[in-house]
Amino acid sequence: MSKKAVIYRMMTEHHTCPYGLKTVDLLKREGFEVEDHHLTSREEIDAFKEKHDVKTTPQTFIGGERIGGYEAVRKHLGKSVRDPNKPSYQPVIALFSMTALTSLVLSFSLYGNALTIQTAEWFIALSMVVLSLLKLQNVESFSTMFLNYDLLAKRWVRYGYVYPFAEGLAGILMVGGILNVISIPVALFIGTIGAVSVFKAVYIDKRELKCACVGGSSNVPLGFVSLTENLMMIAMAVWMLFAHGM
Repeated sequence: MSKKAVIYRMMTEHHTCPYGLKTVDLLKREGFEVEDHHLTSREEIDAFKEKHDVKTTPQTFIGGERIGGYEAVRKHLGKSVRDPNKPSYQPVIALFSMTALTSLVLSFSLYGNALTIQTAEWFIALSMVVLSLLKLQNVESFSTMFLNYDLLAKRWVRYGYVYPFAEGLAGILMVGGILNVISIPVALFIGTIGAVSVFKAVYIDKRELKCACVGGSSNVPLGFVSLTENLMMIAMAVWMLFAHGM
């Protein structure tokens, strides 16, 4: 006996509900025969909401029972549902995975060997560039979260606005191996301040905070990841300092 689901979703001339599409796709992948109803005008949408006493669409019905929207359907089918407030390391894992793979490919392409010292240098430098990019998406949000724990930013608020630009500048210069007289001091300075600030907030004061390392809207917990970011900058700066005889 085939499983059947009925879905009502918004599909007007100017807008197709993405959650409606995702729900239809999910149901079909789970083996449901989908009776797909399109709500094509504001009048139809409002009338449907009033009739079923709901505030949003899409709405899915299975076996005559209203299940709800996309996430409700996922729960009904025993699928995981992401909690937007739950701490997650996914952004950091994705970031470091991509910069590591990029570094390996670059090294193999240029030197015929993926595992070189240059690979490690590129990995850290590219990670700095991407981390700064994430912060620069919303500098205001980043600086606000940064003020929760950074020792220098608490004394000089503008440092929270300067930091992502400084990190990005140092990273870009280190990728190219140029203007070391600028990149090394900048990375060493912001990395040291950052490492001390994170260590104090997490391991001495025992505070539970969100990390601003991947931007001000993330749910990455402050701790090992942010400390690692800063220690990588310090290590890169010290390595380049000795490698280039400065």
